[in-house]
Amino acid sequence: MSESYDVIVLGSGPGGYVAAIRASQLGLKTAIVERELLGGICLNWGCIPTKALLRSAEIFHYMSHAKDYGLAAEKISADIEAVVKRSRGVAKQLNAGVTHLMKKNKVAVHMGTGTITGKGKLSVTDKDGKKTDLAAKHIIVATGARARDLPFAPADGKRIWTYRTAMTPPEMPGKLLVIGSGAIGIEFASFYNDMGADVTVVEMMDRIVPVEDKDVSAFLEKQLVKRGMKIVTGASLESLKASDKGVTAAIKGKDGKSETSEFSHCIVAIGIVPNTENIGLEALGVTLERGHIKTDGLCRTGVDGIWAIGDVTAPPWLAHKASHEGVTAAEAIAQALGNKDVHPHEMDPLNIPGCTYCQPQVASVGLTEAKAKDAGYTVKVGTFPFIGNGKAIALGEAEGFVKTVFDAKTGELLGAHMVGAEVTEMIQGYTIGKTAELVEQDFMQTVFPHPTISESMHESVLAAYGRALHI
Repeated sequence: MSESYDVIVLGSGPGGYVAAIRASQLGLKTAIVERELLGGICLNWGCIPTKALLRSAEIFHYMSHAKDYGLAAEKISADIEAVVKRSRGVAKQLNAGVTHLMKKNKVAVHMGTGTITGKGKLSVTDKDGKKTDLAAKHIIVATGARARDLPFAPADGKRIWTYRTAMTPPEMPGKLLVIGSGAIGIEFASFYNDMGADVTVVEMMDRIVPVEDKDVSAFLEKQLVKRGMKIVTGASLESLKASDKGVTAAIKGKDGKSETSEFSHCIVAIGIVPNTENIGLEALGVTLERGHIKTDGLCRTGVDGIWAIGDVTAPPWLAHKASHEGVTAAEAIAQALGNKDVHPHEMDPLNIPGCTYCQPQVASVGLTEAKAKDAGYTVKVGTFPFIGNGKAIALGEAEGFVKTVFDAKTGELLGAHMVGAEVTEMIQGYTIGKTAELVEQDFMQTVFPHPTISESMHESVLAAYGRALHI
């Protein structure tokens, strides 16, 4: 007989395992199915271990510039194997943490590949080929996504890498080509550049981190070039060929001219492919759009009993968005099963912050200035540079700024955009404000602690209304 549950979660990434925990907290009998490692890509091969790598690179950068702080550090060097070992240790610790959370919350764990075989039915095949049949009133699909390959030059794990190989490199690149300047591409470019590689970034759009405000993109490019990186925008990759010695890339610039260059390695960071194949969705009638599952604001797919969260659904493809959706789906399921004490809310995509952990960091939430104007808003924009912030100067991190965009008519915060030290830790202040629908006076009347870099957030709001104090 099939093991029966109220909820089965297919996939244990930051969306899946959070959904399972919340469902269990609500008294639902819950199981989770995972084919590889609990915690999914984020904890094991994505968000967390990359931040461990970046932290090592950041410290190495500071050690290399010790004299700027009145210190001396001689004969410093980087051991890429030790750096990677530390990163993998962090991932292993977090994987163990998720395992503990599943046990603590009485979530049944089924390791293997899951396939939805019918309404409320799911089959799990383990690594030995043994099949286990499960049944549930509701199934949450949280199978995530994988890196997108170049169609003419798929990753080989030797010379052409995706993020997975870049996280555990077989050797330190000498001359590295990074294709794509989204968060993943720029983070790895920043890491390897700080570790001593000669890095070139190629971006098809006319600026790097193209989803960010154009002022942030321009500032970040200037800083990365200053750190020794080469950046080519408005460019296309005509060909990429790997050999035992390296890769040869033909790159067409914005002037239409093609140039062939040699690199030791290449990282391809051109997007993701959702893991929606071969899990039984089509037979159930689940609607897919470009491979991603279409859902409503409560994560329902339109097929009774089937829900979807995270990278298999619409963008933004971010771990924190997946986790929030996991809670939403679990609460909506509990409500559907008769729990009148939960009240799930639809999530506004404009209230989801985005962070890029390069050096300097980038963080944002809401509309860019250009998109706000395109949407028909009359805006008030304030920008405050870190050079006017005492804490930033004291830290030796005076390169950066905060930019805020307000609706001139209502005072609503439409967007906030930041680049510089620790901005990924500060953006949540604006995110809370946007979620609570605060207006400019609320931010102006908030007391910010001194000395902190976060005072730049306050000054940026003041600047939008001609009231900045320190510029």
